Amino acid sequence: MSLKPVYRVVFYNRNQVYEIYARAIYQSEMYGFIEIEEFVFGERAQLVVDPAEEKLKTEFAGVKRSYLPMHSIVRIDEVEKEGAVKVSDVKGGDKIAQFPYPVPAPNSDG
Repeated sequence: MSLKPVYRVVFYNRNQVYEIYARAIYQSEMYGFIEIEEFVFGERAQLVVDPAEEKLKTEFAGVKRSYLPMHSIVRIDEVEKEGAVKVSDVKGGDKIAQFPYPVPAPNSDG
C-alpha cells in the first residue's frame, strides 16, 4: 500500500511564520513560485480547539492551490504524518532573511 507523502512547509507571510502541512508540493510553471495543494489539517473530532489551526483553516478555506514565492519559503520537510499547524509572530529581534538580498550599487568613488 503506497501512502501519499505529507510535507511540512514553513514560510514567511506578513511578519508571521506559517507552518502548514500538504500532500502535494511542486515547482510552479510561474517562475519563482512553489505550488502547494491538498492542505492537511487536524481531525475535526478533537475536543480541544487550536486557535492557530482555526485561523489557518479559515484563511485557506476554499483554496484549491496556493502559490508561494520561493524567497518566502523557510523550509520544506517530508514527514511521516501531519502535526499541529502553527502561526508565529516575528518579533523585532528575530532575524528572518528573505532572498534574494538587494545587491548594493557599486561605489563609483573607485
